[in-house]
Amino acid sequence: MTRPTPVRPDLGGPFPAHIAIIMDGNGRWAERQGLRRILGHREGIHSVREITTECARMGVESLTLYAFSHENWKRPAPEIRYLMSLLKRFLVEELPTLMENGVRLRAIGRLEELPAGALKELRRTEAHTAANEGMLLRLALSYGGRTEIADAVRQIAEDARAGVLDPAGIDEETLRAYLYDPETPDPDLLVRTAGEMRVSNFLLWQISYSELYVARECWPEFRRPQLIEAMRAYAGRKRKFGGLVADMSPEKAAAPVTPIAARRQRAE
Repeated sequence: MTRPTPVRPDLGGPFPAHIAIIMDGNGRWAERQGLRRILGHREGIHSVREITTECARMGVESLTLYAFSHENWKRPAPEIRYLMSLLKRFLVEELPTLMENGVRLRAIGRLEELPAGALKELRRTEAHTAANEGMLLRLALSYGGRTEIADAVRQIAEDARAGVLDPAGIDEETLRAYLYDPETPDPDLLVRTAGEMRVSNFLLWQISYSELYVARECWPEFRRPQLIEAMRAYAGRKRKFGGLVADMSPEKAAAPVTPIAARRQRAE
């Protein structure tokens, strides 16, 4: 499906091309409503739908959602089963919405650790949306920033031992090329909900120069108004990437850090 014509709000400054969100506070929201914590995850699906749709319609290039961390496997088995069933339901029920908005779905993480049924549905939805030309929606599943870096270093070591890589030539871009998705630009804006002031092992390599925004609302309460507020906060900031704003044009100051597809170059 072709990309719908974006309708961007006037933020008064740069527009974030890539937004990453740590979706926190589902359980706390449920407790405040007198519900079981696990039901907060179900309510959070509505926020996923609205935020994904709004970002796609506004012309955001990429949206990355922290859906299930590698550490979440430590949670009680009934909760994990429920979360995996929600994932499968989301992939089935939201496919029409993804297609309507031209959204491509991609997952990152140790996906082989997912239950077979959930992984099968994930791959089916990825394939079904692959030809869409709109926003890229990335779901971080069984994901951890440290495990991503560890997996990359392990593969680099294997390639170096096999003679594919020269250890003397390994640099930052070499490591980037071995991450789960090296071609998607780093997030411009990292949002965390529920007022927590930590990054929780999320995209540790990629958020080196991302602008951080902490929303007071729990994830089930985070909808379009809160999204716009976060984007306005981003638009009002000066991105220096270690330099001085006075030395940079407005275009350069607002530009995301674009990765070099070193893995593709090596293959060629």
